Formats: sequence, structure tokens, C-alpha cells
Amino acid sequence: MVSESEPGWQREVFDVLKAAGVRHVCYVPDAGHAAAIRLAEADPGIEAVVLTTEEEGIGYLAGAWLGGEGGALLMQSSGVGNCINTLALQPCIRFPLLMVVTMRGDWAEFNHWQNPMGQATEPVLKQMGVMTWRADAPAEVSPLLRGAATMAFEGDSACALLLGQRLIGEKEWVK
Repeated sequence: MVSESEPGWQREVFDVLKAAGVRHVCYVPDAGHAAAIRLAEADPGIEAVVLTTEEEGIGYLAGAWLGGEGGALLMQSSGVGNCINTLALQPCIRFPLLMVVTMRGDWAEFNHWQNPMGQATEPVLKQMGVMTWRADAPAEVSPLLRGAATMAFEGDSACALLLGQRLIGEKEWVK
């Protein structure tokens, strides 16, 4: 558990989003994003929106942009598959789309159901016109996310930072 005062890449995700002017954080609950979610929920300047499915976040962020505000979508790699059709919205209207994706089915995965989408996440995003970067070490998170946020918000681009399982840590099956 990351506290608000504790440094670390989990805190840096929130700090970079806040510095980029993010006013809306959309998410499906995920342990890898727990710190950023808690911090967004506690921040009165950010609207933290829990989603029932990830593709709702793309429409929500398009609406936030139409209202003059920026946002980010936090999701797990398995949720990328839910977004394929709605990712087509971004190149049609060219709004800033920033996604932070925690990876499953990537490294040391115990749940074989996570493997197909985990392996397909980056190629699928690229095929849908999303620029991607991958962080596998704590020192990579902040600069890569800042760069992705700049490209999304200044260039009305679709960008995703993939947070690798080696960064997040090996998951364990609890019996």
C-alpha cells in the first residue's frame, strides 16, 4: 500500500497526471492502479470515475475534452480488448486520449486466462493507432508518462503507457 507521502512509481503516476492538468481519472478497479485511484479520489480537483467496463472511459474522456477538460483512463491489459471498437473514436475526432495500462499475461503470470490479451495488448493498441511506451523499471515510469501526456494533450493523440508486470511485481495465487 502506497501512502500519499511515500515516494515511488505508484505515486509518480498520480503526480504526472496531476501536473499534466488531468481533471478526470476513469478506471476499472485494479490493484496495480490502487495508489493512483486512491489519490485521485481524495483530490477535490479531480473527478474519479469508476467504470463498469473500460470502453466507457473512452467516451467519457471524449466528453470531458469537449467540455474543455483532460483526463486519463487507467486499466488493466485485459480491458484493452474491451476497447477495440471505441478506440476508433479517437482518430475520427482527434481528442487527447491518455491510457495507463497495467499488464497481465506478461511475465510470471499464474492465470493462463490473462496470457492471450496480455500478449496482444501492445500490438492491438498500435494497430488501432495508439502510440505506446513500456515501463519495466520504476525510473522509467515518470519520464515515459510525462512524454505520453505531452503527446496526448498537446497533440490530440492517443497514447498509452504500459506498466509491465516486472514493475508491478509477481502476482501470487492465494489458495
